[in-house]
Amino acid sequence: MAEIKYEITEEIGILSERSGWTKELNMVSWNDRDPKFDIRDWSPDHSKMGKGITLSIDEMKTMKELLARIDFD
Repeated sequence: MAEIKYEITEEIGILSERSGWTKELNMVSWNDRDPKFDIRDWSPDHSKMGKGITLSIDEMKTMKELLARIDFD
């Protein structure tokens, strides 16, 4: 299996924490490509990761619009 290369280019914020791992929103460059928004679980030292999702800037803008429509109360 080929090694996946990644670089967290910007740590935006932690969404939650469980058992030392954190679910984070970051900008991540995968395999030397342009960074994308990335939501996934990370080990404390970022050496291990869980499954996640990456979003382009256009997808994130759409997500922001969709979230603004939700009444969380």
